[in-house]
Amino acid sequence: MIVPVILSGGSGTRLWPLSRKLYPKQFLNLVNNLSLFQETITRLPKEVSEPLIICNEEHRFIVAEQLRQIKSKSRGIILEPIGKNTAPAIALAAM
Repeated sequence: MIVPVILSGGSGTRLWPLSRKLYPKQFLNLVNNLSLFQETITRLPKEVSEPLIICNEEHRFIVAEQLRQIKSKSRGIILEPIGKNTAPAIALAAM
């Protein structure tokens, strides 16, 4: 079974002032009533496992709430104590 990995980090600087460090762009409703994070989750095919989500500790409650809003589950949420870009997050997911 394929396990999707959703990397949900970010510094919140690209779309300032809409996005901020504690509420980066992936959690904003930019196109419709779903956030970019929620759109990603809803695009997953039914044939794959529930996703594994990697985010930083400051976003854990936002991730959980946005999953709840779309009635979706995750395989788990891995919390990064410090964001160190993509490679460490992928290594963490692989482990």
